Amino acid sequence: MSLNDANQAAGESVNEAAGNPSLQMGARRTGMAYQRTRLSAERTLMSVIRTSLSLIGFGFTIYQVFSSAQSLSQVSIGANAPRNFGTALVALGIGMLVVGIAYHISFMLALRADREEGIASSQIRGLSPYPVSMTLVVACALLLLGILAISSMVFGVHPFG
Repeated sequence: MSLNDANQAAGESVNEAAGNPSLQMGARRTGMAYQRTRLSAERTLMSVIRTSLSLIGFGFTIYQVFSSAQSLSQVSIGANAPRNFGTALVALGIGMLVVGIAYHISFMLALRADREEGIASSQIRGLSPYPVSMTLVVACALLLLGILAISSMVFGVHPFG
């Protein structure tokens, strides 16, 4: 049942809801609940970013440390072992980040659509707009850095010098 159907089923018109303090309070609380849900989605994406950053950073560090140690002949390991293990960790971090970004975008689009429906039916006060997700911007920047790191490891491209 949509919010508009619920409004009509309750027998309340938009004009009656505007004059009823109890319904106004409920609409305000529902609007705040949408904001809390949005912030919860942001926190979920931040935890994905944190885990992906750890995987990407650890994978790149393993690659760099063992490649340097191997060139100094201090350690005897397989020729491609540091590259393979480091690349696997970075790829896992990138994959996790892609899935997290896709989930966040789909969730936020559904939440925005539901909220707009509630605003249109006067079930929700829509005074505070949804801002641009800075967490999503950071996630996309980390994705770019992860792709640069894996290209450096696999193809020997050094984008930062």
